[in-house]
Amino acid sequence: MRITTIIISVILFLATNVLHAQNDKQQLATSSIIDSSVKKVADTSIKKNAADTTLKATDSLAKKKHDPKKATFRSAVLPGWGQAYNREYWKIPIVAGALAVPAVAFLYNNKWYKETRDAYIYVINGDTASYVKIDKKLINPDTHYPIDAGSLQYYRNQFRRDRDYSVLFFLFAWGLNVVDATVFGHLKDFDVSDDLSMHVQPNYNPLTKTVGLGLALNFKTPQPKRLAGF
Repeated sequence: MRITTIIISVILFLATNVLHAQNDKQQLATSSIIDSSVKKVADTSIKKNAADTTLKATDSLAKKKHDPKKATFRSAVLPGWGQAYNREYWKIPIVAGALAVPAVAFLYNNKWYKETRDAYIYVINGDTASYVKIDKKLINPDTHYPIDAGSLQYYRNQFRRDRDYSVLFFLFAWGLNVVDATVFGHLKDFDVSDDLSMHVQPNYNPLTKTVGLGLALNFKTPQPKRLAGF
């Protein structure tokens, strides 16, 4: 009787261990499936983020492409703006100075043109009551009267001519500023590296039966930029 009880106890113990082992295997398999699913989701998320990053980098490169037309337009609207777009900031003071000189000259010559013009009109009309309006620099210190009409007419014509020239110089400087921004806007995308080669080779002209030398310059062609990973 005791032996039967022991055998039954052993059988129950073994059966219990087998059931626990099977439960452990099922839990392990379930955890493996979950882990693999998590890994797949993580890998998919990483690939998606990498693709988004690459697309954003491509878009940023496309957006940052230099446009010479923008440099031309901006420089025509506001001198120096096109140079700033070309990132040639050191040229902005030069452009400002080139335009400031004729602008100041215009103001100066226009002021004295009006002064000499009015003084000339007062003198030839004999309007002595208006002599007080004439600038002191146009008054003769010895007679305390305005200088003669001939001199006033000469100065008037000189100031008018210089005023007109200052306008032309101002427009020329403005146009030169636009040309500079346009030219260097186009050169911005060119490869200006030192990878240049020069070849000198003899040539023979069968028509004239003369021998000469040929000069050939090979410039490095710009290569398209490639993103990392492609």
